[in-house]
Amino acid sequence: MMCGLAIVAALTFSSCATIFGGTRHTFTVNSYPGDAKLVITNKKGREVFNGNTPANVRLKSGAGYFSPEEYTVKFTKPGFEELTVPIHFKLNGWYFGNILIGGAIGMLIVDPLTGGMWKVGNADKQIYKTLKPQGATAPSLTIIDVKHVDEGMKEQLVKIN
Repeated sequence: MMCGLAIVAALTFSSCATIFGGTRHTFTVNSYPGDAKLVITNKKGREVFNGNTPANVRLKSGAGYFSPEEYTVKFTKPGFEELTVPIHFKLNGWYFGNILIGGAIGMLIVDPLTGGMWKVGNADKQIYKTLKPQGATAPSLTIIDVKHVDEGMKEQLVKIN
């Protein structure tokens, strides 16, 4: 019985990244204009969220043994261009805490299996996007030499120092 308890304790308390970083992360997703349709899919193409902005969504960081999850956030709204934003997880620094505290069980089993070894920065957890109206063009500025301006237009020019 004591041996079994020791194994459970070792597996439970030997994964620094899982304990300190967690395996699920909450994202705040919003858009301007609001009430845009929001669809989030994982790297296998499976839909994990379907709703409207604004939304708070909890997403898993791992996609399997030693594999980070990746998500695609798609915004759609009638009259606006579709917008797609990727979410990528990177290695959690707490994963290396296993060298000092957790040992091989945390480093090779628990953190890789739970996804705790992957994280996303706090700034990346706030996704706010402005949707572009369909058919809208970006403003442009054309600079030409005064030698190429029509004589009739030269009267309207204003000199800039």
